[in-house]
Amino acid sequence: MKVSLIAVGRLKSGPERQLCDRYAERFSATCRAIGVQDIRILELPESNQRRPDDRMAEEARTIAAALPESGLLITFDERGSSMTSPEFAARLRQEREAGTAALSLVIGGPDGLAPSLRQRAGLVLSFGRLTLPHQMVRALALEQLYRAATILTGHPYHRV
Repeated sequence: MKVSLIAVGRLKSGPERQLCDRYAERFSATCRAIGVQDIRILELPESNQRRPDDRMAEEARTIAAALPESGLLITFDERGSSMTSPEFAARLRQEREAGTAALSLVIGGPDGLAPSLRQRAGLVLSFGRLTLPHQMVRALALEQLYRAATILTGHPYHRV
């Protein structure tokens, strides 16, 4: 299974980038043990449209063009559902065992994701009802991928 993290916006050098790089490297070191190829991180530009709806629509088109033809699309949105880390790991295992070719995690820009993209998602996740900066969501998503890999391999990183 191929895993992609697709995010609108670019991380600048600094602590957020370092944190994301750390978890991406950790996931890369463990992903083969769970039958997953190395993660691809794709940063897409923010739209320059004036109206928020137009920005989200343009970003949705850019995201859609970057998605694989098939696979599970996971989007992040404060209106999404919450999962525990073991539940997220179990979902990854389920997708892998079902032969899902690709897993795409998508993080929208400052205005969020267009409704059409959220509706297309097989899973809409929330890290809580708070609105979080997309840089923090990226770090949290990468950490949860790493945590899921450690849960699936029996590594002691995740403690109950």
